[in-house]
Amino acid sequence: MSKKVVLITGTNSGFGWLTANSVAALGHKVYATMRDTQGKNADKANALSQVANITVLDVTLTDETSVKEAFDTVIAKEGTIDVLVNNAGVALFGVAESATTADVQRVFDVNVIAPWRLMKLTLPFMRKQSEGLIINVSSGWGRFSPPFSAVYGASKFALEGLSEGLHYEVRPLGVDVAIIQPGAFPTEMSQKIQAGSDTSVVDDYKLIAEVPEKMFNALSQMFETVKPDPQNIADAVVKLINLPKGQRPLRTVVDPSTGEIVKTANEAVQVEYDRVLTAFGMKDLLSL
Repeated sequence: MSKKVVLITGTNSGFGWLTANSVAALGHKVYATMRDTQGKNADKANALSQVANITVLDVTLTDETSVKEAFDTVIAKEGTIDVLVNNAGVALFGVAESATTADVQRVFDVNVIAPWRLMKLTLPFMRKQSEGLIINVSSGWGRFSPPFSAVYGASKFALEGLSEGLHYEVRPLGVDVAIIQPGAFPTEMSQKIQAGSDTSVVDDYKLIAEVPEKMFNALSQMFETVKPDPQNIADAVVKLINLPKGQRPLRTVVDPSTGEIVKTANEAVQVEYDRVLTAFGMKDLLSL
């Protein structure tokens, strides 16, 4: 297996931390990004920097200059990026109406614009070498947008829309775009969920005020029964990297709890998606 240059975002915890370690253990050269490596993430950055094959980069994904400087650093050292893993993300929970325009902008900046910023920078190098892999970590909520997570779900729908269309555009050029759809996992991200800023509307939703508590109770029971392991996401990334070019699936569901539901929805939509491309004269892209 050839050694690859892999850029992974959001590596200070959760899926990103595990993925960086798992990919580096295979001998690939990993560039692991996180914010504030001299401040709140200093311990995480130092620990990850001690791992063989990992270089930590301080990057603010919503800052164009910060991203470009980090990207240029990788290119100056390696000449290219073979694999991009857009893992970083933020979650917003609560009644949708409580989200201000600024709240929505913040979620989309991290979950949609930031991944696109890196894809836009990386694609020219992948196209030039006729080989590359972009992995975008979405969510089961990228297929279903549930109550109280509408803004988060919308951002994952958007990321999947970008990924799906791009998948068929660049595959003939030798570049694979893949989506990982995690289910619910007990990671640090689930402990940092933000709420909408407009609290003035919350009281008007008293009729369904008990629903979020029921959802969290169901999640707690799920975690106790199924015990989902976040390492499964890192393993899925490794599997995609190891698969031959052109044989990587568009979507990979990693969800031991409700994954079969998401898989069924994916399969049903794919049938109709194929029909749409065929109807619009793009059938050839399905087999390239």
